[in-house]
Order: sequence, then structure tokens, then C-alpha cells
Amino acid sequence: MKASAAQDERIANMTFASVYPMYVAKVEKKGRTKEELNQVIEWLTGYTNRQQQELIQEKVTFKMFFEKASLNKNASLITGLICGYRVEEIENPLTQQVRYLDKLVDELAKGKKMEKILR
Repeated sequence: MKASAAQDERIANMTFASVYPMYVAKVEKKGRTKEELNQVIEWLTGYTNRQQQELIQEKVTFKMFFEKASLNKNASLITGLICGYRVEEIENPLTQQVRYLDKLVDELAKGKKMEKILR
């Protein structure tokens, strides 16, 4: 599915630091932990908890966040709907990577088992 160039640009320029607290709130509201969230982020990106905190402090954009990441080789197994888009059909690679992260956070918040989330 094709998103607009403006939407792709907006996503690329958002900071990880601005979204991370929303991820934490979402998973904690559903009874999951910040540690589980950090584990999911590490699985997808390769960033340790310490590195994630440094990136938050540096206020890196999602573009910089994913440029430096070592995306998990199984990330392409992440499928389904997020924000009305099928993640496997998103054409812009950066937008797709951000939506992969969104999808994993959703799965965590919905109570999915970690073994299933960490394909």
C-alpha cells in the first residue's frame, strides 16, 4: 500500500524519544512491562536497553534510528494491519520499519506471548 510522501516524511522526522513514552504507556496499561518492550525493540533493531536510552537522550529521528539499526532477519515475517495499512505491503522501507515496530508494540499490548512476538 502506498502512503503519501508527506506522511513518509513526517514519520522519518519524528523522534524516537517522542514516541517511546507512548509505547511504554500503551504496554503498561495492558499489564506488560517496560523491560518486555525493550526486549521487543532489541529483537527488531539490535539496540540494547542502554543503546535505546542513549538514542532517546540524543533525540534521534526514526530515520537515524533505523539507519543505525541492525534489523532482525525475521522482520519480514511481521504481517498484519497497523494504522489501516498492511505492513507487508508498505512500499517505503523506513515507513515499513517504523510500522514493524508499531505492530510489535501492539502485539505486546494485546497480550501475545513473547515467543510469538519474537518470531
